[in-house]
Amino acid sequence: MSQKKHGPHTAMVLAAGLGTRMRPLTDDKPKPLIPVAGKALMDYALDRFADAGVKRAVVNVHYLADQVEAHVATRSAPEIVISDERDLLLETGGGLKKARAQFGDDPVFCTNTDAIMIDGEGDDACAALSQCWDDATMDALLLLVPLERTSGYDGCGDFDRSDNGQIALRAGETAPYVFTGLQIIAPSLIDEGPDGPFSTRVLWDKAAAQGRLYGAVYGGDWLHVGDPQGLEDAQARLSNAALAGRS
Repeated sequence: MSQKKHGPHTAMVLAAGLGTRMRPLTDDKPKPLIPVAGKALMDYALDRFADAGVKRAVVNVHYLADQVEAHVATRSAPEIVISDERDLLLETGGGLKKARAQFGDDPVFCTNTDAIMIDGEGDDACAALSQCWDDATMDALLLLVPLERTSGYDGCGDFDRSDNGQIALRAGETAPYVFTGLQIIAPSLIDEGPDGPFSTRVLWDKAAAQGRLYGAVYGGDWLHVGDPQGLEDAQARLSNAALAGRS
C-alpha cells in the first residue's frame, strides 16, 4: 500500500486584487471578504488550508487592506503573515516574488480567493495536488477542473493536458480544463521571476519550457465567484447543498 503524502505546510493566498468585476459590491469591501452563504470568500480557502495541515499562510493585501488585515487577525489557524502591497499592486507572480522570503525552500500551496470548490467523495482538492506532486519532475502543479464541472465561468477552457500530466495553455479555440486557482509551486521557480508586477503565467511559461509544468484533475465542482452573477450562482448552489445535507 502506498504511503499518503503530506502536502505543503506553507501557503500563499492572493487577496490583493481590486475586484473590479464584482462592483458595486466591492466599492467599500474587498472581494475576499464578500460573504458567500454566510462565510467570507477568502475563508473558504483558508479553512481548506487549515484542514490540509497548512501551518502558515501568507496573505497579500492592497485594496482596502486594513479590512483584510482585521479579518484575518480573528482567525486561529493557520498562522497568518501579511505581505503588504499597499504601495504597488504586484499581480499574482509579483505577489509571490515579494513574499518569497516567507516560504523557505519547500514547495508551497498558492490560491486565488475568487472560487469555491466542492469536493467529490474522497476527492479533497489539496490532497489531489499533494498526492501528485513530485519534486524531481515538477516546478508547478496546477489543479484543473473539467469545463463541465464549473459554475460562474463563461470562458473556453485554459489548458490542454497530456496523458503523463504535463499541461500547456490552450492551443485552439477551446480546451477541456479550467485552472481552479489552486496550485503547488516550487520556490526555486518563483526565484526566476522578474522584479515588479508580473503574472504567474510568466512562471508557468518557464516551467513549461523545461517540461516541468503539470496538472492534476479535480473530481469535484468549481464555483467561480468573479462577478455578481457568479456570486448569485454560488449562493444558490451552496444553499441547495445545505438543504440536501439536512434532508
